[in-house]
Amino acid sequence: MAATPGRPTGNVHYDNADRVILVTGGVTGIGRAIVDRFHQTGATVFSFDVTPNDHENSDRKTFLKGDTASFDVCKGALETILDLHSGIDVLVNNAAIQPPNSYRSIDQYEEQLWQRMVDVNLTGYANMARVVLPVMKQQESGVIVNLASGQGHRTARGVPAYGPIKAANIMQARQWAVEYARSGIRVASVSPGAIDTPMVRASLAAQGGADELANRHPQGRIGSAHEVANAVIWLCSDDASFVTGTDLEVDGGLGAFGAFADPF
Repeated sequence: MAATPGRPTGNVHYDNADRVILVTGGVTGIGRAIVDRFHQTGATVFSFDVTPNDHENSDRKTFLKGDTASFDVCKGALETILDLHSGIDVLVNNAAIQPPNSYRSIDQYEEQLWQRMVDVNLTGYANMARVVLPVMKQQESGVIVNLASGQGHRTARGVPAYGPIKAANIMQARQWAVEYARSGIRVASVSPGAIDTPMVRASLAAQGGADELANRHPQGRIGSAHEVANAVIWLCSDDASFVTGTDLEVDGGLGAFGAFADPF
C-alpha cells in the first residue's frame, strides 16, 4: 500500500565520492540498478559482467567484460581496477543465473546445467571474495554484499539448485563477516523477493504468471530493482557501521507470510 497522499515519506541522501565499487552482473536487472545508484551518489563504479554492455564507459562508470566462474578472470578484473585506483571499497556479488530450464526436479538436471549454476552462483561469489579480501585486509576497510534470495530462506518445487545455492550465499556472507570482522571489513547479504528484472520476467510462466507471483507478497506487488539497490547502498554506508554477518530481506513481506495463512 502506498503512503497516504500528502503525508511526508522521508528521504535519505548518500555521498559516495571517491569510493571505488565493483558490482558483478552489473549490466541488467538488480546489478544495473546498484551500479546506477552508486554512480548517482558520486562513486566510481565498475560493472563486471559476461553480458555486453549497452552503454559506453563514462565518467566514473566502467564496464569490464568477464565471467566470475573463472578465478583468473576475476583476478584480472581486480588488477585492472587497482591499476587505476589505490584500492577498492565495496564488492557487490550479484552475478547469478536462473534460466527457465532450471525449474525442474533434481533428478532431471543435466550435469552441464547443474555445474554452470554452481560455477556462477556459488563459486563466482567465492572467486570475487578471494581476490578482493586481501586488498581490503591491507586497507583495513571494505564492505562486501552478497545478493541472495528469498529462495535461500524457504523453498518450493522446482528450484533444487538455485534455492540451496542462495542459502549458501547467505552463509558465505556470515562466515566471511566473522572471519574478517577484526580486519575492518563488513559483510552482509540481501535477499530480495520477486523483483521486476529480465531474469524474473523470463521465468514468469514457470512461477504461475505475474499476477500470481505478485499476490504471494503481502504488499501485493513485485518489487523494483531500485528498491534493492537502496538497501545495498545503506548496507555499504557508515549508517550501517554495526551491521555485519546478517541478511536483509527486501521482499515485500514474503518471508513473514506463513504457508498456512489465508491467501490474499
